Amino acid sequence: MSDQPADSTPSRFTRWDRRTEGPLFLASFLFLLGYAVRVLAPHDAQPWRGIALILVCSTWLVFAVDYVVRIRLSRQGLRFFRDHWLDTLVLLLPLLRPLRLVEVYAAVQRRRAQPRLNLYARVIAYSGLTALLLGFSAALAVYHQEHTVPGATIRTFGDSVWWTCETLTTVGYGDMTPITPGGRVVAVGLMFCGLALLGAVTGSFSSWLVQLFTREDEKRPPERG
Repeated sequence: MSDQPADSTPSRFTRWDRRTEGPLFLASFLFLLGYAVRVLAPHDAQPWRGIALILVCSTWLVFAVDYVVRIRLSRQGLRFFRDHWLDTLVLLLPLLRPLRLVEVYAAVQRRRAQPRLNLYARVIAYSGLTALLLGFSAALAVYHQEHTVPGATIRTFGDSVWWTCETLTTVGYGDMTPITPGGRVVAVGLMFCGLALLGAVTGSFSSWLVQLFTREDEKRPPERG
């Protein structure tokens, strides 16, 4: 029997999550950098393509180790995959790591009884960075799938960035569309992410304004009849 108290497991899991948040965020940047070099660099650009491959594999290994540690610390067994499905998705597709914004937004909703303005600001700032990283990741993925296919309308990385901006903002001019199965899968995911990010920003900003006005009203002295 373990000499740890029963209520120590959640705190250990939380401490691990807090301590690894920064390093894993940096690792996601390195993964994205390596993937970008693999996609955009010419095939004869050695040794950079080889270095990029090593960078992608090593950072993915870091994500895998973190995932295993989370399973052990949670002591949930198979329930971990249900309760932490986003961690599983990010492990399989590290380019989706910015989607962990969902967990931050969930933390805001859990604290609605005692809202913290700095937490709302964190969600808004994180969502902006998430949109940037997710958009860049999607642009790389679609360009990788589309640019060598006959009849494709997305021929350059600039085309892919323009298409990503159209899709992420839900504008959709229709001048460029993916034609490959992989490109269309990325497109569907980006559509849902665009709506989710827009909802997170709008909801958090609205809640922040409501709390700000409520505090101002509480500070205002009552009017005399």
